[in-house]
Amino acid sequence: MKLVGVTACISGVAHTYMAAELLEKSAKKAGYKIQVETQGALGAENAIDQAAIDEADVALIIADINIEGVERFAQSRLIKMSISDFLRNPELAMSAIERAKRAPAGTVINV
Repeated sequence: MKLVGVTACISGVAHTYMAAELLEKSAKKAGYKIQVETQGALGAENAIDQAAIDEADVALIIADINIEGVERFAQSRLIKMSISDFLRNPELAMSAIERAKRAPAGTVINV
């Protein structure tokens, strides 16, 4: 299964990158391929292009702020979760992926 994700926190420093790393590790452990974009103090890094978003089975937005370019995910099966909740319990996001992959395109699951 292919995933894409975006992480972003208020200050755009530590939690953004901590969440990205944990998201990558959790996805790999579950056997998923993932590409993660960070939106931090340095702007967007590892930007995900529209083709990758369209090919992904599920998209995740792990953020405490509104991300730039959220409209790119309008037709995605999308999971939204706060960074603090994700860092405390990444398993919630991983179980939401299982629910999301069976949902119709454009579905948003708030965790």
